[in-house]
Amino acid sequence: MQKQVLAHLAELVRCDTQNPPRKIGTDHAIFSYLNPVLDAAGGFSVAVTDHGDGRISLLAVRGQPRLLFNVHLDTVPVGDGWTTPPLEMTIADNRAYGRGTCDIKGAAAVLLAIAGQTDAPMALLFSTDEEGASGCCIRSFTESLPKDAYDLVVVAEPTRCEAVLAHRGYLSVLGEFSGEAGHSSEPRALSDNAIHKACQWADAAIDYAAREAVSGNGLCFNIGTMNGGSGSNVIAAKSNVHWSARIPPGGDSDAALATICTLTEPARRVNWNARFNGSALPAFGSDDQAARDFCQCHGLTIGQPVDFWTEASLFSTVGQPAIVLGPGNIEQAHTADEWVDLEQLDRATETYHRLIESA
Repeated sequence: MQKQVLAHLAELVRCDTQNPPRKIGTDHAIFSYLNPVLDAAGGFSVAVTDHGDGRISLLAVRGQPRLLFNVHLDTVPVGDGWTTPPLEMTIADNRAYGRGTCDIKGAAAVLLAIAGQTDAPMALLFSTDEEGASGCCIRSFTESLPKDAYDLVVVAEPTRCEAVLAHRGYLSVLGEFSGEAGHSSEPRALSDNAIHKACQWADAAIDYAAREAVSGNGLCFNIGTMNGGSGSNVIAAKSNVHWSARIPPGGDSDAALATICTLTEPARRVNWNARFNGSALPAFGSDDQAARDFCQCHGLTIGQPVDFWTEASLFSTVGQPAIVLGPGNIEQAHTADEWVDLEQLDRATETYHRLIESA
């Protein structure tokens, strides 16, 4: 089936789905390709939903499947440094090169090939807003998802075809500290400078994260940007800080957010905006028992927890068991000359096909 997989992958890579800018609509080339492929496979009911701002989901269902496969179609921007054409699949050294081959159009191509080779029940959910951590498509889908709708959701991110049952949550937070502008010769600069307030919070946050690491809780914390002020002789009226944290599997991202944002007293005047709050897998209050039982029942190799975030956690948040299982290695994702090993595509084809036929 490799020939069919690579034919689909070549067409998917050719479709420019970079996010940003996420200029994707229901008439985008990728849907113009998916719809006739699914129609030719036979038996699929297809629903396309436009959530606005380039966030499109396509749900294709045939029969009464107990498994749902989730694949995002958007990719990170192409970027510089390529030695192969980024929007054209290139085969060399038993690898398929091109933006999205690993993350995660390779998995999409595998599923499309399987759909055309079997008449077994299947459920495929494609989305276009995973990169950049939007999550709108999946959150909208899960809002109306009946309890026990599926035995399991397979999120097809690259895991070298091992079943991953746990990963970190992800917080991305922007803070604006307010001070009172004035001449730097005024003694009040120590207390009224917004940059000073931001630095005091940052010092407390770094200490907190270090204590958590020592305690074994596994919180990862990073301040990505900090800026503000207009000159060394002016008391800064504003200072902006953008930070992120990675919450350990099973951890409470809401509690971590509340703790980190209140490490200094409210009087220091700061406005926090959580740009993204994605739970860990399994989500807080859930466990991986159903997913683990499924893997053992179907002979899936269970891999180690991973540090990167996936939309599997959005399913776990509403009580839907989910695993992460897809071809490729995360080390090849988001890089120049992105690639996926052809052996990984073959392995994913065998694994997905077996699950679809037996689930």
